[in-house]
Amino acid sequence: MQQKIAPTRNNLLRMRQALKLAQEGYEILDKKREVLTTELIHQAHNAATQQTQVWQKLADAYRALEEARLSMGREHLEWTALAVNKSVEVDIKLRSIMGVVIPTVDAHGEPPEMPYGLGNTTVALDEAVARFRQVLDDIPLLSEIMISVWRLARELQKTQRRVNALQYIFIPEYKEIVKSIESALEEREREEVFRLKRLKSKTTTARVGPTTHEYQQPYRDIGGGKPTSYEFG
Repeated sequence: MQQKIAPTRNNLLRMRQALKLAQEGYEILDKKREVLTTELIHQAHNAATQQTQVWQKLADAYRALEEARLSMGREHLEWTALAVNKSVEVDIKLRSIMGVVIPTVDAHGEPPEMPYGLGNTTVALDEAVARFRQVLDDIPLLSEIMISVWRLARELQKTQRRVNALQYIFIPEYKEIVKSIESALEEREREEVFRLKRLKSKTTTARVGPTTHEYQQPYRDIGGGKPTSYEFG
């Protein structure tokens, strides 16, 4: 809805400045949208590939774990798992892509390759441990990519809304207001010029005034045809 703004030169300058800022903001946000879209497509492709690999490795690992449970028994398997007393630590560093904070996950440390004794264990357990270790190596990277995709998608959505608001609401509205004020000022200026011309025409006519006629007094002989004294000197 168009705002009601008084058609003054001050408001015209102010709305022109607002229009310029809106157009500059649109250009910046449009470039940001392009960069975010490109980065999101790249990250989404990596996320899909990495997720597929991790899900497959997890499925293989749980299948091997199920075989170990069948061969060793559930209680024995649980007691063996208690021998693992170390875990993986992660360091999270942050980087920015067009104002979007993206984490970089760096994992270090890992459980020992053989945390349990060889007695009373089976080859199926060794296979399960090896497969879960492979999954453990891929999970930090997967979490980094998934968080990046989520944050980029959210920022892209916000940027798209702002671009649409500027392109379809604010910029057309500012243009319409500027056009309306310019038309009103031009009309006012034409009226002022016409008024000044009329005023000038009236002033010129008043100075010239109407046409005057000179009347001569008719000669009257008051001496009755006799010479007057002043005629003789």
